[in-house]
Amino acid sequence: MTNWQTIAGGVTAPQGFRAAGVTAGLKPSGAPDLALIVSDTPAVAGGVFTTSVVRAACVDLNEELIRSRQLVAGILCNAGQANACTGEEGRQNAMECAHLTQTALNSPYPVLVASTGVIGRQLAMDLIRKAIPTVVANLSKEGSEDAARAIITTDLVTKSVSIEGEIAGVPVRVGGMCKGSGMIHPNMATMLAFLTTDATVSAPVWQEIISRANTISFNQITVDGDTSTNDMLLGLANGRSGMAEITSLDTSAGQDLLEMVTLACVEMAKKVARDGEGATCLLEVTVTGTDNDASARQVAKTVVGSSLVKSAVFGRDPNWGRIAAACGRSGVNFDQMQMQIQLGDFVMMTAGTPQPFDRAQASAYLKNELVQIWIKLGDGTGKGTAWGCDLSYDYVKINAEYTT
Repeated sequence: MTNWQTIAGGVTAPQGFRAAGVTAGLKPSGAPDLALIVSDTPAVAGGVFTTSVVRAACVDLNEELIRSRQLVAGILCNAGQANACTGEEGRQNAMECAHLTQTALNSPYPVLVASTGVIGRQLAMDLIRKAIPTVVANLSKEGSEDAARAIITTDLVTKSVSIEGEIAGVPVRVGGMCKGSGMIHPNMATMLAFLTTDATVSAPVWQEIISRANTISFNQITVDGDTSTNDMLLGLANGRSGMAEITSLDTSAGQDLLEMVTLACVEMAKKVARDGEGATCLLEVTVTGTDNDASARQVAKTVVGSSLVKSAVFGRDPNWGRIAAACGRSGVNFDQMQMQIQLGDFVMMTAGTPQPFDRAQASAYLKNELVQIWIKLGDGTGKGTAWGCDLSYDYVKINAEYTT
């Protein structure tokens, strides 16, 4: 597909979606903290979830609902309490949130739920019960930014994306919003990400599209090596574009939708990596020459997640030896005599041999908003990219004082 373009609108850009974000009082700061995304017609749902065995109640409930392949009405998300490590009471509270929202929407279709915030604290249900009718009343086509603002915690900025393209001659839109800044090393998705589309797609194909897009986007970012208890990527497809249903990925329409969803996920994933707690730059590592794409992605994520590499970037130190060392411990086998490393325009190693370069200029390059590293490990066809950020003093300060 080449006929896509970025548009405004976020999660409400696709036809038939509304959103809202309100203040329920869940955050001590008094900032918006309850978001709702709703499809005006029942939507097919797909999702991927944290691989952690310590999982928030919402993760288990959503996974069960998506596995049943029921149509859904929307997604409710609170910020302030993660509702993780909260026992049976936490599960009952999550179920009540879903039920209250479904009732307020007067819908026969269930609602997915998500939470983010401090682990080990029960949801403030008295506040949520009062706020759900309010967030429903505030639903609008212009509500995407309010919803995106209501799901953030330590994020410095909201993160949304929306694109439009043609599939089988029909205009189709994909929208998304996400949050995440710390505790980012997903092994699935990162923190919370919500996708919407007005494409018409069967549940099995939609689930496969979500999974594939996640593999090369959210699953390829890291800020600090910590996987959250609440990670999830949820997607809703309501068919309002009027296109013919996609029932197989082995069609041009299926591949076009996969490309659009992947583009949206990559853009959101990069926004999360750039907004890493205390980050001063986005770090992008691309690896080629491996036996397969999975191996290249593994090496790239190892490098971008290396504390030594990240701290060197923050210190503007072009210490490429740390990059080489991270490649070596990635778990991917390669011949070090074929290794090539390049930082921006500066070639630092070729055929396993150090190359002369201007250290002062390379150090200056590390002050850019985007720092790119290219690594070639052989003659294979594998290619993969991962995204992260530098490791600054502020990261420690933010996380040392997170609950105090």
